[in-house]
Amino acid sequence: MDYSKNLGKKTEYVSTYAPSLLDPIPRAGGRSNIKQFSGEKLTGYDLWTGYELSWLNSKGKPMVAVAEFTIPATSPNLIESKSFKLYLNSFNQTKFESESKVVETLIADLSNAAGGDVKVKLYNVSEAFTLQNSNTGFQCIDDLDIEVDCYEYNEDSLLESASEEVVEESLCSHLLKSNCLVTNQPDWGSVYIKYTGQAIDKEALLRYIISFRGHNEFHEQCVERIYTDIKRCCNPEKLTVFARYTRRGGLDINPFRSDFEETMSVDRILRQ
Repeated sequence: MDYSKNLGKKTEYVSTYAPSLLDPIPRAGGRSNIKQFSGEKLTGYDLWTGYELSWLNSKGKPMVAVAEFTIPATSPNLIESKSFKLYLNSFNQTKFESESKVVETLIADLSNAAGGDVKVKLYNVSEAFTLQNSNTGFQCIDDLDIEVDCYEYNEDSLLESASEEVVEESLCSHLLKSNCLVTNQPDWGSVYIKYTGQAIDKEALLRYIISFRGHNEFHEQCVERIYTDIKRCCNPEKLTVFARYTRRGGLDINPFRSDFEETMSVDRILRQ
């Protein structure tokens, strides 16, 4: 299946505004491959950070900013990352009368491609993101002394991994690694899981996360797969899954999915 007009192909960088570069990919295709995926009660978004946004002001002077893009999970399309990067590069030699005009243009083009209302926020690079430490509420399970001999994804590996004890837990792992569906390039991430329900065996959960190491899928699809597998196999009353991936090509993609909260504050760590 040809997932993209750009991904995995040699392309020329365009430095003047070209919204046609954006390549929407229907979410339905990836979701159809997830066992018992259901959008019922599912809320969420894909939080992108663009570190290489630049344009010219009305006098031709270059301007730079860091951008955050929030694409709703309810939108029919995700936006392929290479096309997103090419699109942002097309701003490089394009004049805009104001920063607000840049934001207005980004919102219009990205909303059109995604098929939903995209939010855009620009940050002055002198307001550099500081590394906070607000993730201390999450228990990292990476130090569990487990033996691992399987790196192939198994959608049913979490079956019978929940005990009778009902708990409320916030867990995280920095061992998430998957591969691009088309180019096979590695995607590195940290996954944050918050749930209420029968206690999930942490060793089984860590092995499950590690099993994505050879799995080929887009970031958004991986997170929806993790969310769906935990929901289906462990049946938690409440569940949130949020992954922060490292940037590639000046962009990072951080999908958030939940059935009980609209957002969750998770700060970048050093590698992000």
